[in-house]
Amino acid sequence: MAPTGTAQNVPPPPPYRPPPNDALDILYVDSWLLMANKPAGLLSVPGRGEDKQDCLVLRVQAEYPDALIVHRLDMPTSGLLLLARGKEMQRRLSHEFAQRRVEKRYLAVVMGCPLSVTGVIDLPLAVDWPNHPRQKVDRQAGKPALTRYRFLSHTASDDTSRLALSPETGRTHQLRVHLQALGHPIVGDMLYADATTVAKSDRLLLHADELAFTHPATDRRMRFCSPPPF
Repeated sequence: MAPTGTAQNVPPPPPYRPPPNDALDILYVDSWLLMANKPAGLLSVPGRGEDKQDCLVLRVQAEYPDALIVHRLDMPTSGLLLLARGKEMQRRLSHEFAQRRVEKRYLAVVMGCPLSVTGVIDLPLAVDWPNHPRQKVDRQAGKPALTRYRFLSHTASDDTSRLALSPETGRTHQLRVHLQALGHPIVGDMLYADATTVAKSDRLLLHADELAFTHPATDRRMRFCSPPPF
């Protein structure tokens, strides 16, 4: 392990090759918001450079020009992404996320088998600047980050487990770093897993499969589910 503050051999990111721009997978739409299902490999918002402009929000805006981003998923993560329609709804929904009133659940396939059926990972996180965009556990300068997990199943043939993950905070790469720190990196994670774990899948096996919130206009509690594609 490299000493703290020194650069590790982080491989350069592969070229951005977003999935084909087929029909949008919109699960719900009304006058105030919409719920989309983001495919793996697609940015949530435009990245730096002309080659990274294709993203979910611009694809959605081609059909719903007033759609605005509320939260994000990592490019390799698939699943539920909530968008607001108009700035007022964006403000109100963003406030719900900031106040942690939105229930989020992810499903991940990880290496190994956790020792407990349920658990809490409470480790502060910070940017690993010499190895950006990686994040790291930093007990002195990191921001609080908490993830709850629940064991679902284990596959003995390749020693992988399915976990349900409920992040109570929304730090960058939180689930990926927390599971690596637990000793169970996510399969296919090119930033945080070893080569053997990466080679088990051609994508990151992390999917946002449930999202629940109170509708800011109707005050109705809404819950969406998206089965993982793996």
